[in-house]
Amino acid sequence: MHERSLPASPNWYCSRCSDVNSDGLLGVGAKNIIYLINVSASSCRVVGELVGHKDLVSGFSFCQHAGQSHVCVSSHSDGSICFWDSHSKTLLSEHAAHQNPVSAVHWSPVDKNLVVSGDEKGIVVCHWYHTGDTASFFPEPRTIFCLTCSPHTWNVVAVGYKDGMIVLIDVSKKGEVMQRLRGHDDEIHSLVWSPVTGEDTLYNRPEDSEAANGESAGEERGCYLASGSKDQTVRIWSTSKGKAVMTLKLPYLKKRGSAVDPGVKERLWLNVHWPKGRRTQLVSSCFSGELVLWDLTRSGKQRWTLLGTSSDSQNHSRIVFNMSSVHLQDDRELLLSTSMDREIKCWDLASLDCCWTLPTLGGFVYSLTFSPVGAGCLALGVGDNMIRVWNTLTTQNQYDTRSFWQGIKSKVTALAWHPKKEGSLSFGTDDGKVGIYDVFSNKPPQISSSYHRKTVYTLAWGPPVPPMSFGAGGKSSYSLYSCAGEGVILQHDPSKLSGEASDIDKLIRDTNNIKHKLSPHTDLSWKPDGKVVAIGNEDGCIDVYQAPSLKLLCSIQQHHKIINTLRWHHDHSSPPELHCLLASGSSNAIVYVHDLLLHYRWEETTHCTPPESPVVLTEPYRRLCGHTAKITSMAWSPHHEARLVTVSYDGTAQVWDVLQEEAVSNYRGHVGYLLCVDWSPVDPDVIWTGGKDFTVQEWRVSKQEFTKPPKGKKMAELREKKRTNPKQKKKNNKASGAGGAAASEMNGGPVTGGEKIVTGQELSAEDEEDEVSSTSSPVPPPATFEIQRKSTTAAKSKDKPDTNLLKKKKPRSMLPISTSMDHRPKEELLQDCITLASVKHTSVPPAGCVPGQGEHIHLGLFSDRQALQRMFESEEEGHVEAGHYDSVVYLRLWSGDVEGALQLATEKGELNDHLLSIAPMAGFKVWSQTVEAYVKQLCLQEQYLKAASHLLSINKLYEAIDLLHSHKLYREAIALAKARLPADEPILKELYSSWAAVLEKDGHFSAAAKCYLASGASFDAAKVIARKNDVSSLRAAASLARISGEVTLAQSLALRCAKDLAAAQNWVEAQEVLSSQESLLVHRLHLCVTELLSAILADSVVVSQSSVSSHPWASPGDGHISIQDRVRVVWEEQFGVSQTSAGHHSARALLQELKSVDSPAPSASIPFRQVLLYSSLHLTHSVLSWLLDDDEQLIKELWQAVAWLRDSGHFCASAEFCRLLFPDGDVTVCSGKHPKTLHLTGEEAKAAANSLQAFVHYHRLYECWWSISARNQKIHNGLSVSAAGDEVNDRVMNGGISESGESVCPPTRRLEKLDLDASLLLSESHAACQAAQRSIREIQERLAAMVLQHSRAPGGQLGSGEKQADTPTQIYSTRESPDRQGSADAGKRPDDQESFLSLSSKMSEHQKQLADLPETIKMYPHPDVVECCLILLHFTKSSTSVSESLQQEAKDLLRKYGSSPSVLKSSRPFLT
Repeated sequence: MHERSLPASPNWYCSRCSDVNSDGLLGVGAKNIIYLINVSASSCRVVGELVGHKDLVSGFSFCQHAGQSHVCVSSHSDGSICFWDSHSKTLLSEHAAHQNPVSAVHWSPVDKNLVVSGDEKGIVVCHWYHTGDTASFFPEPRTIFCLTCSPHTWNVVAVGYKDGMIVLIDVSKKGEVMQRLRGHDDEIHSLVWSPVTGEDTLYNRPEDSEAANGESAGEERGCYLASGSKDQTVRIWSTSKGKAVMTLKLPYLKKRGSAVDPGVKERLWLNVHWPKGRRTQLVSSCFSGELVLWDLTRSGKQRWTLLGTSSDSQNHSRIVFNMSSVHLQDDRELLLSTSMDREIKCWDLASLDCCWTLPTLGGFVYSLTFSPVGAGCLALGVGDNMIRVWNTLTTQNQYDTRSFWQGIKSKVTALAWHPKKEGSLSFGTDDGKVGIYDVFSNKPPQISSSYHRKTVYTLAWGPPVPPMSFGAGGKSSYSLYSCAGEGVILQHDPSKLSGEASDIDKLIRDTNNIKHKLSPHTDLSWKPDGKVVAIGNEDGCIDVYQAPSLKLLCSIQQHHKIINTLRWHHDHSSPPELHCLLASGSSNAIVYVHDLLLHYRWEETTHCTPPESPVVLTEPYRRLCGHTAKITSMAWSPHHEARLVTVSYDGTAQVWDVLQEEAVSNYRGHVGYLLCVDWSPVDPDVIWTGGKDFTVQEWRVSKQEFTKPPKGKKMAELREKKRTNPKQKKKNNKASGAGGAAASEMNGGPVTGGEKIVTGQELSAEDEEDEVSSTSSPVPPPATFEIQRKSTTAAKSKDKPDTNLLKKKKPRSMLPISTSMDHRPKEELLQDCITLASVKHTSVPPAGCVPGQGEHIHLGLFSDRQALQRMFESEEEGHVEAGHYDSVVYLRLWSGDVEGALQLATEKGELNDHLLSIAPMAGFKVWSQTVEAYVKQLCLQEQYLKAASHLLSINKLYEAIDLLHSHKLYREAIALAKARLPADEPILKELYSSWAAVLEKDGHFSAAAKCYLASGASFDAAKVIARKNDVSSLRAAASLARISGEVTLAQSLALRCAKDLAAAQNWVEAQEVLSSQESLLVHRLHLCVTELLSAILADSVVVSQSSVSSHPWASPGDGHISIQDRVRVVWEEQFGVSQTSAGHHSARALLQELKSVDSPAPSASIPFRQVLLYSSLHLTHSVLSWLLDDDEQLIKELWQAVAWLRDSGHFCASAEFCRLLFPDGDVTVCSGKHPKTLHLTGEEAKAAANSLQAFVHYHRLYECWWSISARNQKIHNGLSVSAAGDEVNDRVMNGGISESGESVCPPTRRLEKLDLDASLLLSESHAACQAAQRSIREIQERLAAMVLQHSRAPGGQLGSGEKQADTPTQIYSTRESPDRQGSADAGKRPDDQESFLSLSSKMSEHQKQLADLPETIKMYPHPDVVECCLILLHFTKSSTSVSESLQQEAKDLLRKYGSSPSVLKSSRPFLT
């Protein structure tokens, strides 16, 4: 087993991918492997892996029960759930219960056999470990992000979803949803239960004291649940209440200096953990990797404490994904966290300090090398775009590593330390970049300006060669050499990397006089003394050159596949005869060692004397056999003589005794193939290896169980597979070098080997793994290290099958019959030659031989034209039979029969552009006919545009336009017509009209309007735009109509638009719309009055309406000025309308225009805003009449304005309006600013004035009553007060003004006594009229009830018919007057039950009485006389302002007309 190891990075964006058991064993899911790490307060150690599943680990959890804590469970992206034994490191069982990737898994802390998992589609599955049973639930159709089992109740599971929902389910009741916790608005990343039961822990907070006092002991048996979400909050939920009781917002912490690439953007991941036994302390992650400890009993900044504040390097530098805690035997509680920064950290929860950090790797380990100067300094080149430098000799921190990422945007595939300069590390990357880092400084690396086109395989420091070795002596003694996938070796000047690097191939060709192209280079190795360099090539050849001229000394042609690695034996503390040993590994599995000293008798102390001519070596010094796949790297032991370690694609590292050709030790601790190896510079027994499994492992040679590489158990299977699939074998052989290597067991599981599998499945797997582990990397994963070592030749050969597949099918022969005749037996073909010679050279052809016909059809090609024509005729017949009419057409074309060819193509529908292009050869008539035929063919193929274009070619313009029109291509038809025809062409208008109709039908009104405008139909254009009926459309339509001269339509549309704007209280825009039309002045005046009235009523709190926009002149102003005066002032200042204005602004002209505006009858169903419009319309009439000195019309219009508010049920608004019209209470005084007293002569005008004055007194009467009631602060019993109060209240509340918010109208001023002529309210004629109207209404209701009872009685549909039949007369709305209610009560008495005829006769009498009354009484009514009598008599109790004569008159009217029971009851105190 290995000593120390850097494991693969834990998987990102998983809610629970790591867990620790009670023994301190931490399990971490990385790729498809689970790494097991023993943790303590001082150190950690990777003790093993759980290997055996091929898909990504998405969740991991230990069983936390005694005796079973070694059992754990993992979930995977393929939907499977695996149970493992961490002691034996074996897979116990695997279940495929999910059909989708599993996103969360948890082992129940209560039930040792229950495991719950959830997948991305929302399926929750319960697994019973001891029986293997499963149960599936589907609580919510959402994506599950996390779940956690309750630590107190076995059947309760909390599930967090992607959309922020948290659901508590009961797994014992088929996943029944117990609660839905709503509050988060983004992904739920983590859920954790409080470790203790009860919900009294947080009630110590002052804000929750009320809740605490209200809780009973039975209700505190719930449990808190904490959740972390992407919305940057942690919420604490009460399960007994089903709601959040606390929200913790993440603090914004100033990010300390850390090694994080600023170009990488990461999203927030909020993980929460509730340590066991800590009732009020919760740990959560923060924005940039910080960990925060929350004290739930505190508030403000005292609530949270930052972990790791003792030094800057303690915290994670990027977001944290998982946390778990464990209590050790020494009573220390440790917290373990995994992060995007690829580090696992251990924290002491007592001191909040970081105990240790374990670095992890996020990609293949491509290169590892020890510094030759700094002892124990190990550099790692990793596929996660970072370099790690590990001080392996530090005793205090066993994993003392630093990461370098600046300037690196790709996988680090090659490393080389400077031989002399400490801390100078060169690196090469997958994207061809070469650079040098100073690892002891924080400076960014130096980057060479010369880039390779492909992956850098090898870096080596060596002596400079020309041209770099020329020049001043101050030059560096070392150059940096890089070899990359394109087969080029570049020499870089380390002191001037910005300069151009030189290609050593030029020097090699010049020195050795080589004219041919050199084989692409794949590796190089300088002899330690710097005098000889070995270069490996793609063709398997190894060339050894002498420095500095690079003269070729020898060529080793032992390998036949690409050279992957070369290593010279070291020259320190070893015999001189070993100094010239060169080990080489290629894509075949054999390692060769060559001793160059034996061949060239090189001096032991000086450089080797070169031979006169290069020698080719074909036999090795030693052959090391045992690996079963290609060799990727090797290293000589610095402590031994001729001891070599090699690593291979077979997944093992092998130590060899080279001189004895013996295998010493074989290491099998990795999962997958190995890529790099180095021997420890301080410990002869220790070797370090890295590979595909994202790990670096330290292991001892002496402790290995095996001595030889595993035997190829799968060789037979591989060969059989290749034999049955030769195409795949050929393809993969070209893609890689070695064939047929195999693998054997490694840690109980098979390791895949062989080139075929490695270059296909395993390499693509790396790309996938790198993508999973580094989802934030902006650089797409390029081809991997191994696949890039393929030769360019191999790449080209690989492409050949693809190009063959792309070859088109051989075209059909035009002369198939004659061609087939040339494929007869040899004897017949020879006879054809003799026959043809006879035809050509004799006057009489052989008997029966007619060239171009029959058996000699093929000879028509070699004879005269007549024979060729006969051959064409025979070929045409064959093509017709086969249905190849296009071939017949071409044959006719070739023979010159163009018209026949076109006719045949027309008949068969085979015309095309080519045939059409040659049609003019047959004449204009044929060409024209062909075009017309082709147009028909194109129309059948629905190519109308092309067909129209061809019609244009024969000057059939109208036909082309009609074709486009008939197929609804209006836009194209119009474009063609406008381009070719005059502007006044009737067809244009027809096209526009047709298109407009279609557009209007489809709802495209703007486009239709443009068509109407283009056709000159401006009226239709405005109408179609107005169909949308919104403000913007109406406004545009009005403007369009005005510009087009459609004055009447423009006015109509502008009015509609202004009314909509006025309804929305947008007064300014409404006036703007009307101002564009000079003839709409009177409507502007009307809107002006409406705006003034709305503003004043809103100011008096009668109505509550918010105005969108209003004019400055619409402010409420002084309440002592009548609204008529306000209107006149505004009209004169803003609109220029006064008594002296003339022309269109004259009052007479404006009044005439205003008469055209209709005003319907008032109704309670009309909205208040409309009521204001109609009321202000009459007010506008009255002001215009005032300007004309028409007093009678003035008073009538004022009465109508007040009547609109009164009759529509707006009592308070009506009262306020009367006060605004007549501030002094006298209707004959129309204005205070402009002295005006009304002079009325007509009966109707006088009646209107009396009615208006009566209602003014009526409202003042109520003001007096409210004033006295407020002063006395009590309300008397009886109808005299309550009934009237209820009546007023009902009028206000049911009249549609409830939006104002008041229940009754408040008194506008304080009145101590009646200062009005109350006699006007006690009109006997109006009392008689009102009594007759009440009687008629009562009789009508009783008749309706009798009709209803009669219609239901025969059918037997009523159980208690009488009661239900009486309901119309017994039940009234609260708006009915008291006497009506009394009448209803009277209807219940038996003595009032009358017949239908008697009721009809009574109604006729009342109607006759009503008809005898003057029309002015019915046209201009007064307030309810009986009601006014009751209020006046009530005044006698608290005021002496009512005269005796007035009281007597009121009593007389009550006796005469107050016949209803309720009125009689209320008037009894005054009449007795």
